[in-house]
Amino acid sequence: MSISEMTSLQRVLTTLGHQEPDRVPLILLLTMHGAKELGLSIQAYFSKPEYVVEGQLRLREKYRHDCLYGFFYAAVETEAWGGEVVYFDDGPPNAGAPIFSRAAQIDTVEPPDVTRAPPTRRVLTALSALKARVGDDVPIIGVVMSPFSLPVMQLGFSGYLDLMHDDPKRFERLMAINQAFTVQWANAQLAAGATAICYFDPVSSSSIIPPERYRQTGLKVAKRTIGAINGPTATHFASGLSRPILEDVATSGTVMVGVSTDESLAEIKAITAGKMSILGNLNALEMCRWSIEETEQKVKQAIHEAAPGGGFMLSDNHGEIPWQVPEETLMAVSEANRRWGRYPIRINDT
Repeated sequence: MSISEMTSLQRVLTTLGHQEPDRVPLILLLTMHGAKELGLSIQAYFSKPEYVVEGQLRLREKYRHDCLYGFFYAAVETEAWGGEVVYFDDGPPNAGAPIFSRAAQIDTVEPPDVTRAPPTRRVLTALSALKARVGDDVPIIGVVMSPFSLPVMQLGFSGYLDLMHDDPKRFERLMAINQAFTVQWANAQLAAGATAICYFDPVSSSSIIPPERYRQTGLKVAKRTIGAINGPTATHFASGLSRPILEDVATSGTVMVGVSTDESLAEIKAITAGKMSILGNLNALEMCRWSIEETEQKVKQAIHEAAPGGGFMLSDNHGEIPWQVPEETLMAVSEANRRWGRYPIRINDT
């Protein structure tokens, strides 16, 4: 098969191998936009896996990007533990009240079975249906919250930080429980049809905890967890900074890292070359008000900084494109990627 005929999966695998495919893979991490395609509210859209399947397929056909995104919303994980979900008309569903009202609950709680809990079963059903529709031509991305970041929804942010600093025994117990849950959840998604797992770990980013604390906590958790997942993982810090810990992240077993818009792609590429691929780093918030001309310039700049030599996939910096980003902008991203992302990258073209 010639390089001009690559499927999306071949394009992605070539990039992960730090080689140049036919063009830069475009990874549009679209979730809620599927509701727009079907004319549904966000809450109704996520209520049935068949809606998400149809939405994902329509989005990929429209924007011609290189993945299907099996992610519903982050709170699906605590929902499986019995937590509530708060829905909005124009934004992602969020977790309600923390599922642990007292730290002592950590002593006896056990993780749910993701194959039985209705929220996670819906995701698994959608992944299986997507796999049946596209086979091996298109990568399907599953998602887990890292065991180290999940407690923000379990305990609340301040409650979790207190636990981390003041109660090391319960902290380790919670990490063990969450690791068992995350590994089960990731492997169930892979078995259902996901090609790879996005390991969201925002608390580990240098925007939230110092690198020294990460090396003592989040990195150790990541190594144990990623090592038990039966497929490739991409670590994403959900727009948080990663530069100060990149060398450490590369030792976790992950194959790709999501990069903040506040970081230099060229600098990140120099550090990760041959170790991890890069995913990023279009500003997902500013994208809501970009002109068509500005969109093309941002895409061109990202490609020129990080694409030569392979190992780069164009995406947003957060891991979920906001509801407010218009169709015209997404289309402009896709068209600019096809124009400027074809290999060999021509840096000096205008």
